[in-house]
Amino acid sequence: MGNPPPGPVDVLLADADAPLVNAVEEPMVAPVAAAGRPPGALADLLSLTKPRLSALVLVTAGGGLWLTDRDVPLQVAIAAVGGTIAVVGGANALNCYLERETDRHMLRTRSRPLPAGRMAPATALAFGVALSLISVPVLTWLTSPLAGLLAAVALLTYVLVYTPLKRRSSLSTLVGALPGALPPLIGWTAATGALDPGGLILFAILFLWQIPHSLAIGTYRLSEYAQAGLVVFPIEHGHEATRRQALLYTLPLVVMPLALVHVGAAGLMTLTLGSALSLYFLWQVLRWYKDRLGDDHARKVFFASLIYLCGLFGVLGVDAILHELRG
Repeated sequence: MGNPPPGPVDVLLADADAPLVNAVEEPMVAPVAAAGRPPGALADLLSLTKPRLSALVLVTAGGGLWLTDRDVPLQVAIAAVGGTIAVVGGANALNCYLERETDRHMLRTRSRPLPAGRMAPATALAFGVALSLISVPVLTWLTSPLAGLLAAVALLTYVLVYTPLKRRSSLSTLVGALPGALPPLIGWTAATGALDPGGLILFAILFLWQIPHSLAIGTYRLSEYAQAGLVVFPIEHGHEATRRQALLYTLPLVVMPLALVHVGAAGLMTLTLGSALSLYFLWQVLRWYKDRLGDDHARKVFFASLIYLCGLFGVLGVDAILHELRG
């Protein structure tokens, strides 16, 4: 659940195509002009939720729900996925409210509604609180109390712990990985009401994945985070330690497809194609570590992480469909 710096939920689908600029070398331009024609009020409200992240939450929370192999009523499935998207959206809106001054100093965030001056901070605050107050009860009453509890933990951790910690310590990456990894577990518990091995493995995959993903972003966007006063791992510990941490957290991902098969949450397709995706991601991170490649390869690691995660959940989905067809 997840605004970078390297960490959690909002870092997942960062705007990787935005040009990297040393803020010292490029003067600040008017935020609205940089963004083109100002969007309408409704579009601005939607942008607070970070819609690209919502698409990822749809995949991961829906994947957790689907992989339980339970006969889930349609209304429960809609409440589970919609509630999870809403709680992530509420957390992101509150994050935008709290970081409105920081966002002015980053190229990819300064055109957002609050730093650009298109929206009153009180509006963003009210919107974030409203989404949060609606989504947690929806999950609690329409799916399972455990799913609602996990959503509340994700929301509070992201807004009250991760967001302020980003200005103080690179430990925010690990803290933020907790709420960022909860959507598939929320989806799973919405269907089962229990913390089963399959759901916990999905949580572990998301948690481990976020670290190399976030460290790569922190490396190739280093100057932006430094300008904004955000403490990221490469600033605090250096590039060699950053590459080593990325490798340490990527290695366990290789065994996760086997773990999913072992607990009955996936089949042969996941074992083969999922393992291939894990090895591809590991290869990119290993090259980054072993050859001491710089910013350009950090960007490649970022894209490899997206290929890995989206590919893995795609394979899991197809695997589950084939399992149902086989009866």
